Amino acid sequence: MSTGFQGKFHRQNMLSYFAKDLVRRSRSRCELCDKGGVKLEVYELLPLEEAPYVDGCIFICESCLKQIAHPKKMVPSYWRCLNNSLWSEVPAVQVMSVRMLRRLAKVEQHWAEELLENAYLEPDLEEWSLLID
Repeated sequence: MSTGFQGKFHRQNMLSYFAKDLVRRSRSRCELCDKGGVKLEVYELLPLEEAPYVDGCIFICESCLKQIAHPKKMVPSYWRCLNNSLWSEVPAVQVMSVRMLRRLAKVEQHWAEELLENAYLEPDLEEWSLLID
């Protein structure tokens, strides 16, 4: 087994320990689109820390995960849900919401631009949101 594979497997195993906390925090709903009754995945926000931590993760559905992973296949109307998730009490959800709104604003989704204009992140979260995108 290669070291890279072992490292990735070890990291995934560590992330699985967060599932119970994330289920409780999210009430078993996608933390971005609020979809319930669907399979949820732990998504770790970039940049990755040396060791994963629960506050650097969000619990999201497959639809959100696929569109985050493949921006060219993003369906802009799907992301109107960010109007709610942007105001989440969970910092990682706020950061991911802002990142997605920025992507949408780049493809001339004016509603996303308006949301970004009204958004406020604490300075440390704003910095985190700008690190990767």
